[in-house]
Amino acid sequence: MDNPVLDRRSGPLEQAAHDIVRAGQRMDARAWVPATAGNISCRLPDGRIAITRSGCHKGFLREQDVITVDGAGRPHDPGHRPSAETLLHCQVYRRMPDVGAVLHGHSVASTVLSMIEKTNALTLRDYEVQKVFDGQTTHDAAITVPLFANDQDIARLAGEVEPYFGAMPAGYIIRGHGVYVWGRDMDQALARLEGLEFLLACLLQRRTLEGRTLGA
Repeated sequence: MDNPVLDRRSGPLEQAAHDIVRAGQRMDARAWVPATAGNISCRLPDGRIAITRSGCHKGFLREQDVITVDGAGRPHDPGHRPSAETLLHCQVYRRMPDVGAVLHGHSVASTVLSMIEKTNALTLRDYEVQKVFDGQTTHDAAITVPLFANDQDIARLAGEVEPYFGAMPAGYIIRGHGVYVWGRDMDQALARLEGLEFLLACLLQRRTLEGRTLGA
């Protein structure tokens, strides 16, 4: 049997690698994945997960920088090293069977807001762009984006996130770290990431302006 990692004749893997490279370039162009931050993945039809290898700059990805792991985050090729955060991608796929792509970025807005917010979630309301998320049909609503404490023990962090599945239409944020967003395919995941990052940038700007007004 051909090696599932090395056989690039596989249409789904080749397409996934192409989509991941394209997503990395788009995220890099918007300064959401500085240095080697972030990771990007797709679910393959056979259940494997195609994901960026550890330590790659997402703006300069090549298709060979995309590896495959199983549902527990173990690489099919022992010589490949996925990010430790791969477990968080695997968790999304396990909990949400309709999800086909997961994106993780480190924007300035998500990092700063998550560090200064005192509650356990950011609340987004009255923005037209909210309609990019499931279940949102009007601007006249509020969406909460849960915040979780950063933790180098990814299994423990996943345990903190686990109870919130089913109640995170806009994804979630790890404090001082970045966002996790997903969709049925890469195009939808990118649209939701762009929507969330726009809303976070608006929220950060509003708080900055309100702070200046109060300090005047």
